[in-house]
Amino acid sequence: MVELMTDRQYDGILQMIEMIVDGCKDIEEAKRKIAELRKDRKEKAE
Repeated sequence: MVELMTDRQYDGILQMIEMIVDGCKDIEEAKRKIAELRKDRKEKAE
């Protein structure tokens, strides 16, 4: 089953990415922050 993302969901995701990247000095810091958020989310799901 394929779930389609609405324009509103897509925009929300991009806004979150923008907030994360805005506070970072470089791309590596942004990647690290995103990885931490994904890890935290995965741990909560388990």
